[in-house]
Amino acid sequence: MSFFRRDGADREKLEWRGPYAPYDLIKELVIALAAITLLAIVLTLLFSSPDDKPSTIAQWSRQTPVNFLDTATKELDGTSPTAEYGPPYNHNGKGQHILFIRLAKWLGVSHPINTADDYVLNPLKMVAGQPALTSALAQYQAAGEKQQKAWAEAYDKPLEEFAKAEEEKKTPPSSVKVEEATGAVSVRTGSAGPVPAMMAGLLALAQSGGLDGDLLTSRQFYQTDYTKPLLFMADGGLLASRAEEQHLLGDQWGIMNETGSYPGQAWLWLYTLWYQVEPFKASANADMLVLLVMAVLSIALICIPFIPGIRDLPRAIPIHRLIWREHYRAAAARARGAAAPEGR
Repeated sequence: MSFFRRDGADREKLEWRGPYAPYDLIKELVIALAAITLLAIVLTLLFSSPDDKPSTIAQWSRQTPVNFLDTATKELDGTSPTAEYGPPYNHNGKGQHILFIRLAKWLGVSHPINTADDYVLNPLKMVAGQPALTSALAQYQAAGEKQQKAWAEAYDKPLEEFAKAEEEKKTPPSSVKVEEATGAVSVRTGSAGPVPAMMAGLLALAQSGGLDGDLLTSRQFYQTDYTKPLLFMADGGLLASRAEEQHLLGDQWGIMNETGSYPGQAWLWLYTLWYQVEPFKASANADMLVLLVMAVLSIALICIPFIPGIRDLPRAIPIHRLIWREHYRAAAARARGAAAPEGR
């Protein structure tokens, strides 16, 4: 083996006179790959996020059937958060806005959702072989809007009382009975018309898993749009209870957390900060307010090189000299060395 050494303008060919040793590049590559793979597996087992099962409407209706029926009834009479939200789901609300800036209204309804049809009536129409349910559905649809709302409110009132009693740790009212073995719910009310039969059919459909499939049906080849089932569960209590268990609620800095005690997206701290303080915290237009603040801050960050005073802060506060002290020390030494001959 030979190599060249360059000293100034001289170039000398040198011969290696030391010992030689065999070197297996493939062996080293295999060992390195195996070590990295093993390390990746160990770190994944120790530090990866848990693979929690997804929430489903079937799970929700089996675990808390009263909450499911309460939510479904509100979807039926148009009083759920989704039913009253407005764009991009319907025209029943103004949508979030700031002064004349109405992005939701300008963009329009991109995901149309009629909560009564999508969550209750249309799924029930797909159920076959149940004459009582078909008759109840026909009776409901034949009635006027005012009568339909009165039936739904009469049916929902005992469910709301039951939910309130559970929340306050009190004895639930006797007008609502839950059969633990089957998950069926009976609501004693005399002025709800066909709604009890409809809700019983919807609960059975949900517990069988059929409602999950109905809400995912679309014209797309791949069923990847989970907007409807997610909004339905969000109107109820399932997602909120799971988020609270995993410390993912908004007042728990949820967007920065992973499930369990695992760290999440720390770079989102500035975005989530505003949701924890007033006036953003209590505003119905919090998303728009936070969006505006982040837009202003982003523009300010881009314009830093052009803002007098701010762009000169590094010169006034020379932190960079502390960070790059070795560079400036070497530069000063070179400057002194260059100046020494001149001084002579």
